[in-house]
Amino acid sequence: MIVLQNVAFLADSTAAAVPVALPVAETEVSLSFFDMAIKGGVIMIPIVLLLLIAVYIFIERVVVIRKASKEDASFMNRIKDYIYDGKLDAALNLCKDTRSPSARMIEKGISRLGRPMSDVLVAIENVGNLEIAKLEKGLGFLATIAGGAPMLGFLGTVVGMVEAFFKMEQAGGNTVDLSTLAGGIYTAMVTTVAGLIVGICAYFAYNYLVGRIDRVMRNLEIKNMEFLDLLNEPAAVKK
Repeated sequence: MIVLQNVAFLADSTAAAVPVALPVAETEVSLSFFDMAIKGGVIMIPIVLLLLIAVYIFIERVVVIRKASKEDASFMNRIKDYIYDGKLDAALNLCKDTRSPSARMIEKGISRLGRPMSDVLVAIENVGNLEIAKLEKGLGFLATIAGGAPMLGFLGTVVGMVEAFFKMEQAGGNTVDLSTLAGGIYTAMVTTVAGLIVGICAYFAYNYLVGRIDRVMRNLEIKNMEFLDLLNEPAAVKK
C-alpha cells in the first residue's frame, strides 16, 4: 500500500514538472513590393528605369502644358485696341511680354501685316504647328514605354519559366520538387506584374497629356480665328 502511494506521488510530481505544449500562433508572411522587385531578377532593372523615365516625362510635360494653358483674358482686346490705333510696335511688345503659344502665334501674324492675307495665315499656322510640336515633345517615348514595358515583363516571365524547367530537368528522376517549380514560376510572374503596372501607368499618362494638348490646340485655333477676324474689322469700323 505504501509502495502504491509512492508511485502515485512520483507520477503526479513528474506530470507537474513536464511543461505543457501550448498551441503556437501562426505568423502571417507578407510580401513587400521591394522584395517582389528583387525576386524579378535582371529584367526588373530596365522596367524600373522605364518607370522613372515615364514619371519624369509626365511631370515635366504637365508643368510645360500648364504654363502654355495660362491665358490673359484681356490679351486679344488689348491687341485689338493696338491694331485699331496703328500701334503695331506696342502690340508686338505685348506679345513678347506675354510669352504664351498664342501670343507667339499672334506676334508672327502682326509681323506679317502688309502682306497678302494668305501669307499671314500660313505664317500663323506654321507657328501654331511648331508650338504644338514643342508641347508633344517626349510623348512618343511615353507611348513606347506604354507598349514596351509589358513586353519586357512577358520576356522576363518566359526567361523565368525556362530557368524553372531547366532546374527540374537537371534534378533528374521522376520526382518533381514543387518548391523549386513554384519558386521559378513566382519569380517569372513578378516581371509580368511589374511590366503591366508600368505600361498601364504610362498609357494613362500619355492619354492625359494628349487631352491637355488638344485643349491648347483648340485654344490656338480660337485665337487664330479671332486674329483673322480682327484684321478684317478695322476698315469696316472706321467707315
